[in-house]
Order: sequence, then structure tokens, then C-alpha cells
Amino acid sequence: MEQHKKSSSLIKWSLIMGIVIVMNLFFNYTLSLVYKAPDYNNYFSQSQVVPAITNEQNCVAVGGQWNQMAPQGYCNPDFTKQQQYDVAQKQYDRTIFVALVVLGAISIVCGTLLENTVLSLAFAWGGVLSLFIASLRYWSDANNLLKVVILAIALGSLIWTAVKKFA
Repeated sequence: MEQHKKSSSLIKWSLIMGIVIVMNLFFNYTLSLVYKAPDYNNYFSQSQVVPAITNEQNCVAVGGQWNQMAPQGYCNPDFTKQQQYDVAQKQYDRTIFVALVVLGAISIVCGTLLENTVLSLAFAWGGVLSLFIASLRYWSDANNLLKVVILAIALGSLIWTAVKKFA
């Protein structure tokens, strides 16, 4: 009988972990289908032959950054394109962050409302993982105030879940 309880418990936790992982894969892949990431190739041309840019005027004319530090000077022709790509990528990351936080919060709330223990735990943990993934993706770009808001949302969701489920 003891062996059956252990097996049953392992099966339940395997299901919970499977749901948590697949739920977050589902969230992330669905978001990538619905909202496309900036395509690097749309910002940077992939020429087979790249002409040398040897003076400041030609460099600036192509949106490049001229560097006088090298003995003869050096042009980074992708300077402006890189800035535009970085802005687009940050906007994309911010939007994905918001979506994952919302999906995570909804999952946590669903976890508190479900009567089935396996599903309740899976949704709650799936929501926590979604909040974690969202934070990892956007943490380096978020300003300090937004980081506090992110942490407040996560902490509030977890406290609310604890109170609703175990009070």
C-alpha cells in the first residue's frame, strides 16, 4: 500500500511539472506566432561584397559611426541600423513581458479557483514560472521603478494565492 501511495504521488508531481512546462511553452510559442519578433535581416543588409568606407563623410552618409581612435579611422556602418533594431527589440521584449505577466497572473488565479489538486498546483506553479520567465526576458531593460512594480505584482499574486487557498 505504501508503494502505491509513493507511485501515485510521483505520478501527480510528474503531471504537475509536465503541465507547468507545457503551459509555459504554449504561452511563449503562441506569443511568438501572434506577435513577431523584429527580424534582424530587415535592419541589416547581407551583402556578399562590403565596400570599405575610408572617410568620415561616407561613413556618416550611410548612417555609420566614425571612430577616430584607430590610426586611419574606422567606420561602423551599422551604427544607426543597430540602434533602430535595438529599439524594436526592446519594444518587443516589453510587450512579451506584459503578456507573460498577465498570463502568469491569470494562471495563478485559476490555480486558486480550481478544485482539482493536480490542476490547482499546476496552474499556480505555471503562473509563477511565467512571471519568472517574463522577468528574466525583460529584467535587464526594465528601469528600477518597473523592477519594483514587477516584484510587487509577483509578490502580491503569491500572497493573494496563499491567502485564498490556505486561509
